[in-house]
Amino acid sequence: MKTKIRVAIVGYGNIGRSVLEAIEVSRDFELAGIVRRSESLSGMPNELAGIRVVNDIQKLEDVSVAVICTPTRSIPEKAKEILALGINTVDSYDIHDSIWELRTDLDAVAKANNAVSIISAGWDPGSDSVVRSLLEVVAPQGITYTNFGPGMSMGHTVAANGVKGVKNALAMTIPLGTGIHRRMVYVEIEDGADFKEIEKSIKADAYFAQDETYVFQVGCVDDLKDMGHGVHLVRKGVSGKTQNQLFEFKMKINNPALTAQVLLASARASLKQNPGAYTMIEIPLIDMLYGEKEELIRRLV
Repeated sequence: MKTKIRVAIVGYGNIGRSVLEAIEVSRDFELAGIVRRSESLSGMPNELAGIRVVNDIQKLEDVSVAVICTPTRSIPEKAKEILALGINTVDSYDIHDSIWELRTDLDAVAKANNAVSIISAGWDPGSDSVVRSLLEVVAPQGITYTNFGPGMSMGHTVAANGVKGVKNALAMTIPLGTGIHRRMVYVEIEDGADFKEIEKSIKADAYFAQDETYVFQVGCVDDLKDMGHGVHLVRKGVSGKTQNQLFEFKMKINNPALTAQVLLASARASLKQNPGAYTMIEIPLIDMLYGEKEELIRRLV
């Protein structure tokens, strides 16, 4: 019997919870433990009963891969800390215009500590990045439009929740076509907070500044929440000298569940790479799959 891959979940929000569920039904992973800010049993979710919960990953034994499930803006420093321990990391960092810089920074740390980091391994960036790359393979000239939603964006929701005076928030992404989106943000505000200042801060945040954004004050954000999301990728381009090649990829998904599954697949792949940092389009797809190479090739090719 093969030794299972020991995984630590770092952070326990929506994605961390879904990673735990994915580990529980996997055939080649086992949970080493969960890293949270506090080890206190007070307020501990019921599903963590009997699970090792610590406030420092160094308190866990034999961790092969850390799945980082903290907010995006905390990922760079958290990944560096864990890689410095010689532990592989995977994350779902989703600020597209700084992915190369993060890869460069983590590549040096990973190589110095004989570890592997796979970054931006969610569904976008992540699995959608792989689809976009494949579409460019089959039609090298052309334009690809990525249309998200309609649905809850976890990254945008976390960003809105981080604004001073916000008690709870929900950020919805509404596709307008040709890769253009509207952001609908619903907030509960703290007593004494100024809604106009909150609205101004949200619209100025880098997550929202490039899109048409509307902010609404509501009594209860939880009454509006639905983890459903989706994407519609469209590429129209040229294969060889042949014009008018049209490709579409569409999915409707539960956001954290899909992110968690991609993270685990990337954790599996991390053990098969040379030290360094990678994005998903640099990783052989077969390294993300469970099973023997011969069986996978016979079944999938």
